[in-house]
Amino acid sequence: MSDAEYLTTPALARLTGLAHGFFTRRGGVSDGPWAALNCSLSGQDDIGRVRENRRRAMAAFGLDRPALHGLTQVHGPAVAVVDAAGWAEGQGPRADALVTRRAGIALGIVTADCAPVLFADAEAGVIGAAHAGWRGAVAGVLEATVAAMAALGAAPGRIHAAIGPCIGQASYEVGPDLREEVLARDATDARHFGPGRREERWQFDLAGYCAARLARLGLAVVETADTDTLANEERFFSHRRRTLARGGPIGHQLSAIAIPA
Repeated sequence: MSDAEYLTTPALARLTGLAHGFFTRRGGVSDGPWAALNCSLSGQDDIGRVRENRRRAMAAFGLDRPALHGLTQVHGPAVAVVDAAGWAEGQGPRADALVTRRAGIALGIVTADCAPVLFADAEAGVIGAAHAGWRGAVAGVLEATVAAMAALGAAPGRIHAAIGPCIGQASYEVGPDLREEVLARDATDARHFGPGRREERWQFDLAGYCAARLARLGLAVVETADTDTLANEERFFSHRRRTLARGGPIGHQLSAIAIPA
């Protein structure tokens, strides 16, 4: 049994032979600032509680906890391939996306405002998961994920991609450094910035930016959950919310996709 709450999207739910979920913070055993379904191994939460949370998440897929493969996320474009050997819990490489064609495992990434993106080519039996903060998205982590899937036999025209809950444009005030870095790559991406509430500030549409980057790749489906993590404290952890509250510990929600054995 699993009490872990998660969201699904039509883009992936309509594909057969897959399990996926954008987990919320509900249904775990952690307490305090990590309440309740904190799935990050790198925070200050009790490791036993985190492992129970991850077990519950995998139980929702009909898998055991060791099936979950994660990463040491670094906000870059590197992609790891989960081959026959895989790796032990907490031993994931430094990367921000992972792909596989193995059945019986789950690809997972943790977020607390960054965009979780899940990918699948059901016909080829190839899946992927990416952690897309603004730095990783600008650096090309989404394109790199699709390229890594193609190397395993996927075809971009068959890939369904779903962008899960992340910080919404109304909540994401950014400064000139972020805007300049985004526009230095492509000036037309100015459309993803709305007027800010203060001088020299803008509201950045992270999910829309990720969707636009993916749309250029000719994928079969690109879908966005349109759920703001900062605005919904009851269901989601949020790094920006923590920052506005002047710091302190924080949990992270899990997003995962699997080809059940």
